Amino acid sequence: MTAILDGKVAVITGAGSGVGRAMAELFSTNGCEVVVVDVVPDRVDQVVEKIGSKRASGMVKDLSNKNQVEQMVDETCEAKGRIDILCNNAGIMDGVVPVADVSDELWSKVMNINLNAPFWASRRAIPRMLKNGHGTILNTASVASFSAGKSGVAYTVSKHGLVGLTKSIAVFYGSSGIRCNAMVLGAVNTAIGFGSATPSPQGVDLLMKKTFPAIPRVAEPIEIARLALFLVSDDASYVNGSCVVIDGGWSAF
Repeated sequence: MTAILDGKVAVITGAGSGVGRAMAELFSTNGCEVVVVDVVPDRVDQVVEKIGSKRASGMVKDLSNKNQVEQMVDETCEAKGRIDILCNNAGIMDGVVPVADVSDELWSKVMNINLNAPFWASRRAIPRMLKNGHGTILNTASVASFSAGKSGVAYTVSKHGLVGLTKSIAVFYGSSGIRCNAMVLGAVNTAIGFGSATPSPQGVDLLMKKTFPAIPRVAEPIEIARLALFLVSDDASYVNGSCVVIDGGWSAF
């Protein structure tokens, strides 16, 4: 029986832990060659070792750096010959800092990793996908993509922008065989935290009083990875430009 991703090559950012790691492991068990990308070398090594060198290779990249993002795509194409699946999963939180208190440094850091890196990677990968006549891009968005009470201003704006990027890619390139979708995540059991050792008291107070009480439960990374597997597979061939909410009903409250 042919595996659902048999023969595919996937680049997964933020794959050293959490949802990215779960995707890498699940994709590999379904026939995919995965490129594990993370900024922490030990994490990359651990994931590649667990999956095995036959199905996984690793890259250490700082996704806030445009050159390194572009190198990620170029090096994958040089080594594997193509990219079938690009999962823009890496992301950071912003300390729940509201607009009046956010610094230029924090704003730029969050925007670069959460929004610019998916843009840079997609811009670099799409011409290769066009030559091959197919490709799938999957972005990891958030319930903060549609509301403003789930984090600070930088994270919220970056995730709103990621939804716009997703839809634009889908519209412009869908007829050329390239699909682009987003997973809209609620609370997931990962190490992302608040994104700061000293988060904004105002932001944390908002979360604790108005946001967190509505969470039905926290998801496990594998639950998100199962949705990702479907969206990047040919089983989702008619799913394009969609932002699929996976939050246990949180946003319905």
